[in-house]
Amino acid sequence: MESQSFLSRAGELRGELAEIWHTLHRHPELGNQEHFTSKTIEAELCALGLEVRRVLDTGLAAELIGAEAGRTVVFRADMDALPVQEATGVAFASEIPGCMHACGHDFHVTAALGAARLLAERRDRLRGTVRFLFQPDEEGDGGAARLIAAGCLQGADAVFGAHVSPELPAGTVGVRYGKFYAASDMFNIAVRGRSCHAATPEKGADALAAAAEMVGAAAALRRELTELFGPTVISVGSLRAGTARNVIADTAAMEGIIRTLGPQARAAAVEALRSRVEEIAAAHGVRAEFERRESYPGVVNQDAATAHAEASAVQMLGKDRVLRIDTPTMTTEDFGYYLQCLPGSFYHIGVGGDQPLHSPRFLPDEAALPVAAAVHAQVLYDYLNK
Repeated sequence: MESQSFLSRAGELRGELAEIWHTLHRHPELGNQEHFTSKTIEAELCALGLEVRRVLDTGLAAELIGAEAGRTVVFRADMDALPVQEATGVAFASEIPGCMHACGHDFHVTAALGAARLLAERRDRLRGTVRFLFQPDEEGDGGAARLIAAGCLQGADAVFGAHVSPELPAGTVGVRYGKFYAASDMFNIAVRGRSCHAATPEKGADALAAAAEMVGAAAALRRELTELFGPTVISVGSLRAGTARNVIADTAAMEGIIRTLGPQARAAAVEALRSRVEEIAAAHGVRAEFERRESYPGVVNQDAATAHAEASAVQMLGKDRVLRIDTPTMTTEDFGYYLQCLPGSFYHIGVGGDQPLHSPRFLPDEAALPVAAAVHAQVLYDYLNK
């Protein structure tokens, strides 16, 4: 069976894949600075005979064209690291001070390269084209939308991607139907009142008191929206106001983020918060300026594509190692931009461990690497050949 040959062959390649992963892990790079990473990827892809082109300076699009004409399927792997000082203590730890692959993107790249190797070795049996996208800047302002604008999905029929998960046992796969990752919207609120002596507050308009009430209202609104739309998060991470203990503050500024699941909840949360801020400002006699900056749209998997990924993984690993994820995550991921353009699915690769993503001690289990490469190859092969 193809599934067995992918998995057994990936096992044979474990040492080579581990070497690539260690190299990338030693040389983490922040978003849009992935020059060493992209050169390493390009060399591996060219050695496989793939057609490679540079996109967005550090991004790459590579095509593996099968022996027979057919559909085109896209697989995306993100490349960037985080501004985190590594504390794993492994021999291949980051050599870049204050920078680390704490989200596993080096693992994503290596697994995608492994899948490319497995599929290239079966090019004569491949019906159609696999397009690998190596994306910069997922952790920053998002490279997905810019790759789409650069035409990287043109002519494609479906898109798949995956993320490591320390919450799942190493060597397992997790799939989720429908809403998976939250959409995110950043907001800024500027409150403008009137300063006066703190002994006579009636002569001013207290911007700080209004802002504090807005923070409390955001927490209450979170509970209301969760009852209506499911998990919702409204977080105020920064509040600045005041200059002295005996002066009523004339200005206040806060920054926060809204996380929701699905477009209906997203629109409702933004407007509800805007309305509540305006009501509180009017009650306090201050002015409030509400600014929203739309960020990632969230990940909503298509059912048919998710069923396909699940079936391919089950065929390879068996039902006991392919898990259905019951609850969505309130973290966000810019893979959702691809799913706004094409049918597809985003799944998880279990990497075990007791450290969460973005921790300075996060480190995937190497045993999951050949499994990830083989599963990716199987999902893509089956999409084109079945």
